[in-house]
Amino acid sequence: MSTATARAIVNEPVLRRETEDTVACLILNRPASRNSLSEQLLTELIAAFASLGRDASVRAVVISAEGPAFCSGHDLRELTARRTDPDGGRSFFTRIWRLCSTMMTSIIELPQPVIACVQGAAWAAGCQLVASCDLAVAAADATFATPGVNIGLFCSTPAVALSRNVAAKHAMEMLLTGDAISAADACRIGLINRVAPAGEEKAEAMRLARRIASKSAHAIRIGKQAFHRQRAMGLAEAYEHTSRVMVESLFDADAKEGIAAFLAKRPPQWDD
Repeated sequence: MSTATARAIVNEPVLRRETEDTVACLILNRPASRNSLSEQLLTELIAAFASLGRDASVRAVVISAEGPAFCSGHDLRELTARRTDPDGGRSFFTRIWRLCSTMMTSIIELPQPVIACVQGAAWAAGCQLVASCDLAVAAADATFATPGVNIGLFCSTPAVALSRNVAAKHAMEMLLTGDAISAADACRIGLINRVAPAGEEKAEAMRLARRIASKSAHAIRIGKQAFHRQRAMGLAEAYEHTSRVMVESLFDADAKEGIAAFLAKRPPQWDD
């Protein structure tokens, strides 16, 4: 590799943002390290979600990646390099996992739906990232794994998102064996929504994003928040909470317009 090429790679942003109409695309851009979640990339993802949350013109978000892999997990080289710190790396490790948890919860808290667009490997924290997104589309040759057990580091934090997406026995099998599963199996167990032919996953993710973006942004925002809140509740509390949400939503301009449009058999004209 020439010095000029190396300098160009170093100067490349680790996260790119593109916008197509009302859909924002965040692109992981560390292909040489299989888009591992470095401190810088985690920090920039958190900042990007904060910015998107304030941008009313964005109605859906797609997370994709450059290179042959979606995300291989945490940057093990970066972590290992900090073992020479005076505390053996403990404070840095703590910071990284706090950043990662903040980034994952930022996806849940984002008003807009987030769609993962997966090619290649989504392993460890990369699998966690997919599970944290509201929806996921994957190429037919994508693979998913929580392989920490293979290196003596059980994927405990990926287990949080994984266990909230798939049945406990499916999650435990992935966590205990570390084995990779195919996109077809990931779809079968509910980790992803759709499988597209290799190379067509971005187009499929964008079609899904545009379909969502055509709905009432206000209804989507309220609905996503209610969905995630009720998951942490008992059955009776969940029904009480979501009933209140629906009653209040009936007074929203978009609900009034949507119901009127449905009864009149015409397309709705959303207020936002």
